[in-house]
Amino acid sequence: MTTHLNHLTEGAPSAPPLILGPSLGTSLALWDRVAPELSASHHVVRWDLPGHGGSDAGLIQPGATVADLADLVLALADHLGIERFAYAGVSLGGAVGLHLAAHHPERLTRLAVICSSAHFGGAKNWQDRAALVREEGLAGLADTAPSRWFTPGFTVERLVQDHRDATPEGYAACCDALAAFDLRDRLPEITTPTLLIAGREDPATPPAHLREIADAVPDAELVELSGASHLAPAERPEAVLGALRTHFGQAAKRGMEVRREVLGDAHVDRAQSRQTPFTARFQDFISRYAWGEIWTDPTLTRRERSMITMTALVAHGHLDEFGMHVRAALRNGLTPDEIGAVVQQCAVYVGVPAANSAFGVAQRVLTEEGLA
Repeated sequence: MTTHLNHLTEGAPSAPPLILGPSLGTSLALWDRVAPELSASHHVVRWDLPGHGGSDAGLIQPGATVADLADLVLALADHLGIERFAYAGVSLGGAVGLHLAAHHPERLTRLAVICSSAHFGGAKNWQDRAALVREEGLAGLADTAPSRWFTPGFTVERLVQDHRDATPEGYAACCDALAAFDLRDRLPEITTPTLLIAGREDPATPPAHLREIADAVPDAELVELSGASHLAPAERPEAVLGALRTHFGQAAKRGMEVRREVLGDAHVDRAQSRQTPFTARFQDFISRYAWGEIWTDPTLTRRERSMITMTALVAHGHLDEFGMHVRAALRNGLTPDEIGAVVQQCAVYVGVPAANSAFGVAQRVLTEEGLA
């Protein structure tokens, strides 16, 4: 038996990680029309539920809980070397996201819950379904899947086939998890920035279920999609993609704001004007990661970050970047004397020749700024 959930990774490993969870009865193919587009800006990881797609049914047992599934997701993230990640999930996959936000908030950066609920209508229906599947298999349920998953006249045969191919024991154990799930009392504790996406024609988790979450989770946003039933990423991929891009792109937006505040509009405008298709991903990486995550971390002040950055640049001889960050340090509140003290410190721990060159660059910048 494999020890980790079956998964598919897409996008640059250096990009911000985004984990995508599936709905009961489907595989990671649920995200086929969304994940490749998201991978342009994120390191996307899709996973299969136990007994679905390529995941071993034995990863969970009868009486499983959503907490068990969440633990498997965390184990997969650990296996891939991912400490913190954004997460989006559909239905049962969305419940996993809610559990992570409530119980493991330190692991999540942002959350999107799609066509899901904080509870799934009580235990009995799911217990009955689990018993039926264990006794009769999945053929009958798979035949009715299109009416439960899609609006009339629409279907995705690949996903219906996923339903047929799931193992009864894995599917039934996931039903057990849905039967036991009720997170309503924990919703007000969730602090992860959260987006809810509802399909207006979803009979399984109607918009009222998503609205209940949005009303309870502080500052959560709710989007309702017309022409969408339960598997919105398959039926309305463009709309889901647009909502997720806006929600998960906040780091890049904030990063660009901070980049301009620290480096100045003139410098950022020059960098953007020189951007080419070849360098676009690198520029996006800088805005998202360096400025959207590191420089926005409140643990250190911008003054402190300027001092650390100048020291590192002197140490590695990156004098052009050092000059840029001398100007940034002035914007961040350092005085010329404090900048000089940083370079003097570098003379002791980095080397006199490096500090001598840095003093020359700093002198030029301070003169240009009318401060020396």
